[in-house]
Amino acid sequence: MIATLVVTAAVIARDDCYLVTRRQRGVHLEGFWEFPGGKCDAGESLAGCLARELREELDVDARIGDEIHVATHRYDDRAIELHFIECALTGDPRPQLGQDMRWVPRAELR
Repeated sequence: MIATLVVTAAVIARDDCYLVTRRQRGVHLEGFWEFPGGKCDAGESLAGCLARELREELDVDARIGDEIHVATHRYDDRAIELHFIECALTGDPRPQLGQDMRWVPRAELR
């Protein structure tokens, strides 16, 4: 039986653009663009996880809003339960882990 990881993703909109970051080298799906977020620690709430990940990755606080979608992906070695949550930043994001970051128009999201 493979483990299921609970992961959060921040859906952050500004002027009809959405904040995305690029996955770093050496990690699963490296180089892909994604909404910022990450894996929940044991016993951590979705909101707590997302707030922590945004501080760690982008040095920014956020108002955590409603969950808007849940998707499950199964890979050979793991399953991911991905929770997409609306967020509003209270400051300007500054990547802390060397990752690329950009605002993408809604029409370019796929």
